[in-house]
Amino acid sequence: MRSRALARLASNRHGLSHRELLTLQSGRSSVAPSVDPERVRATIQSLRPYAVDGAELIRLGPATDGGYLVPDDLEGIVACYSPGVCSESGFERDCADRDMAVFLADASVGGPATAHPRFRFVKKFVGPVPSEQVVTLEGWVNDTADDLRTLSEQVGADPAGDLMLQMDIEGAEYTTLLAAPDALMRRFRVIVLELHDVDHIFSESFYRIFDGFVAKLLHTHLCVHVHPNNNMREFRKFGLTLPNCCEITLLRRDRAASTRPVTALPHPLDVDCVASAPSIGLDPAWLGQ
Repeated sequence: MRSRALARLASNRHGLSHRELLTLQSGRSSVAPSVDPERVRATIQSLRPYAVDGAELIRLGPATDGGYLVPDDLEGIVACYSPGVCSESGFERDCADRDMAVFLADASVGGPATAHPRFRFVKKFVGPVPSEQVVTLEGWVNDTADDLRTLSEQVGADPAGDLMLQMDIEGAEYTTLLAAPDALMRRFRVIVLELHDVDHIFSESFYRIFDGFVAKLLHTHLCVHVHPNNNMREFRKFGLTLPNCCEITLLRRDRAASTRPVTALPHPLDVDCVASAPSIGLDPAWLGQ
């Protein structure tokens, strides 16, 4: 997760962030309408993670913030697209070491934290509407087609193969992925996301965005892991205890033929994002309870 200063910059450059949409839709009222808690609970329960037979979770990246759990179903993934660049590029380096091409994008930094011959960086934000500083996810994938072909040929991979998405763009994930075509979403076998500002979920304006966002993800993918980010304390409202920010991992449904509900979290490979901060847990609703 990047600094709050960069988060503010990102929200201004990625196009309208959910926070800006919330302000517009609520008529700049300081008190937004509250959502029925059972609707919120149902949306959270729909993100219940499932274990996939034959695809146990492994960790890519460091044992700190910037490392994520993904299913061990990476063979044949030819590229990782990673919008949102921070001071740690261990996840992307691990992908590159598995012969993936790695594409990174962020207008707020000069490049990735470490260099790698399979990295390709563009100094742009990824958002829902293209502009001088913003590229859409679909536009970015299209723009990098030649580089992907070259990097794939170097390792004997098929450039038309599956992709992975690892996205941490400080709240712009909602509008960005809602704008992405389903055909593009299906190219991503694995999706790793940081979900920001979950504390707004009881606002009607944000809830509609969040619920539609979740429905779109689950149309093509299955949630396989959830991990709360302990950079801020959880919040409690209407009997639900939720993190302000959490990491979720999804696997495309055609890769998840045999599944079973996860019954306990955290996963043994989970590590607190901030070692100096207290650990936080997840509400039983995340486990369908």
